[in-house]
Amino acid sequence: MPKSLWRDRNEQLDPETDYVEIVQNLSLYEFTWDITQSLSFALFRTYAVPSIGRLLFETGQFTEACQKRYDDTTLLLEAPFVHGFDSEQGRTAMRRINQMHKMYDISNDDLRYVLSTFVVVPKRWLDDYGWRSLTETELRATVNYYRTLGRHMNIKDVPDTYDGFLHLVDDYEREHFAYDEGGRRVADATLDLMCTFYPRPVRRPVEVFSRALMDEPLLRAFRYDAPHPSITRLSRAAMRARARLLRHTPSNRKPTFTADLPRIKSYPNGYALADLGTFPGERATSPGCPVPHRT
Repeated sequence: MPKSLWRDRNEQLDPETDYVEIVQNLSLYEFTWDITQSLSFALFRTYAVPSIGRLLFETGQFTEACQKRYDDTTLLLEAPFVHGFDSEQGRTAMRRINQMHKMYDISNDDLRYVLSTFVVVPKRWLDDYGWRSLTETELRATVNYYRTLGRHMNIKDVPDTYDGFLHLVDDYEREHFAYDEGGRRVADATLDLMCTFYPRPVRRPVEVFSRALMDEPLLRAFRYDAPHPSITRLSRAAMRARARLLRHTPSNRKPTFTADLPRIKSYPNGYALADLGTFPGERATSPGCPVPHRT
């Protein structure tokens, strides 16, 4: 199949009405690994905001139940774009997310920032490391998808353009990124978890490789040591080489779902969306709400 298969198919769709299908094509077929990685990095960035990282540390949700929280977050957020917002699965996932939000006093600004990272970080990742960038149609569809997600989550004042999301992320990080011991502990736990997705002998190189892909403000906020410049150059060159190779491979015919990935380990016998996350009265070390929030 031609490598332009999904790009050409997306260009035939209307990003104002077919945005769920376009996001499906991007996430399940065209850029499965890239989008999964970039969304993981998007959530990782949010821990550098002290009101987010500290709260997650205090609840123990990522330091004591990191794998399950990661799994629940990913599975709940995947349901709307796999099945649609109006499907039974999509409604169940959104209802579960909103039920958990009601358990807390959530800052709309923090929620809006987290949502915005889902738009901006994958776009930047694909520009830097993808075998191609998003088209204008695909970018507009992504904006519309996350605007709809924000509406279902009752987030106010969500931007209506990519530039709006971009400026929100950059301004929020410039104002709020700062070191916090709790945020650092959550970042460490998450980075450790990401390394377990790979064979044990390469986990240390994967950790260094991950830091090599982090930008300076993020490294500074966590007080992470930057890898040697030669390692950073080599790591980023390896990602660009991967992108060049992928340009010559055929388009995927078979979708890849989150539940099929080996990194999802909490539900070997299956799961029900309505049972994911936390409920009132449960221990604070359970996985919790998939969107960080403050006390």
